[in-house]
Amino acid sequence: MEQIVGRKKQIVQLKEALTSNKPEMVAVIGRRRVGKTFLIRNVYETHISFELTGVQHASLQEQIIVFLAQLAKHFPLLLIKGKPKSWIEAFILLSQAIDSQKFIEKRVIFIDELPWLGTKRSDFLKGLSWFWNSWATKQNIVVVICGSAASWMIEKVINDRGGLHNRVTKLVYLYPFTLLETEEFLISRKIKSSRYQVVQLYMTMGGIPMYLDQLKPGLSAVQNIQKVCFENEGYLRKEFDRLFSSLFDNFQNHVIVVKALANKKIGLTRKQIIEFTKFTNGGMLTEILNELSQSGFIGIYSGYGKKSREAIYRLTDDYSLFYLTFLESLGENTNADFTRLSELPKWKAWSGYAFENVCLYHIDQIRDSLSIRGIYSTTSSFFALPKDGLSGTQIDLIIDRNDNSINICEIKFSEDDYVLTKKDVDNINLKKQVFRYHSKTKKHLFTTLITTFGVIENAHKINNIDQVVTMEGLFR
Repeated sequence: MEQIVGRKKQIVQLKEALTSNKPEMVAVIGRRRVGKTFLIRNVYETHISFELTGVQHASLQEQIIVFLAQLAKHFPLLLIKGKPKSWIEAFILLSQAIDSQKFIEKRVIFIDELPWLGTKRSDFLKGLSWFWNSWATKQNIVVVICGSAASWMIEKVINDRGGLHNRVTKLVYLYPFTLLETEEFLISRKIKSSRYQVVQLYMTMGGIPMYLDQLKPGLSAVQNIQKVCFENEGYLRKEFDRLFSSLFDNFQNHVIVVKALANKKIGLTRKQIIEFTKFTNGGMLTEILNELSQSGFIGIYSGYGKKSREAIYRLTDDYSLFYLTFLESLGENTNADFTRLSELPKWKAWSGYAFENVCLYHIDQIRDSLSIRGIYSTTSSFFALPKDGLSGTQIDLIIDRNDNSINICEIKFSEDDYVLTKKDVDNINLKKQVFRYHSKTKKHLFTTLITTFGVIENAHKINNIDQVVTMEGLFR
């Protein structure tokens, strides 16, 4: 079994399914490249009796051919008479093959990339429903289903109203690595990086194991980003189109929404997305936003005191943001120097946005750093237009606590200790003033600065900042 970084909760869930005294159907859900197949194969290594992976854009007959090849691989002594004409016939053949082996230990059937198998006219889900309801429920077995199109898995399987309704016994979500897990992953690959360099890598490609696995020992974060993202043969140079086309039908519409969000640092409301994309306000847009959210590309953030229809949609996929900011504009054979990007005007905007995303993904670690993990709290953003003589403002992160306190969080990316200026202080105090006016809150407002290395101890910091959270706190 290969070394697995993190995933402790998920490993426990998978092992519980293997040791229970009943048949289990386990659905593993997570965005593409996050390591679902790796985890399943390593946890169930010697228990997998049959494994099938769907083929994208393949016909029913082509999928059946792959099924038969896998059946012959896992059951070489099985005599197969003729080719199944449907998935029900295929699953009957699989049940007969497993019955012929007389297994004593609990066995695992692993079906990967389920959305590619379960196309509209394939009737794959009908066959899987028969397999589970008519055969597997009487066996000592674990059926593991897995798919990168999380929204499809949730709609077609988890929330199915037909034969698979309430059949999933364990739902396992796999998320990108945290910063700490990313650091552990790099160490396991003999890659030595400072925590600042880990943050740089995270801002570029997120905590996605497949992307991090492209990095090489002996190179700095900048050198690795140059090699993986900017060189023509780099794995992430052209990953963007591969990523979306593999997940969504009519993926071009999803890309339009993602590009609109990439151009707006503060995020967009649904109404603003319609204005930017020219999509109609209907079911198609709802489906696109749900699919992007459930697949981990966008986050939906409630504004403080705002109704749900006024929620802010924000691009949170680090790689997509980096690609659209720096890579998309490069020609087919054009090389760029990552070390020169910091000289571009868009560098500051990107680094600030990307670091905010990192912080928003590590809210629990921020709570720990503020010693409020045990206090019930909610998080939101805040945006106000000019009103009654007050200017408009935006607050990156608000932590509303049950101890009559609110943290007004200012997030600043810096390559060194941050130097707080009078302009910063005036801006922060204005934000607090506008927030109190619009929210009417009577709670105490703490001013919290979240940055990379820390803050220089000057009068502005001492007199105006209550707490400082550095990137070390994000590695908790």
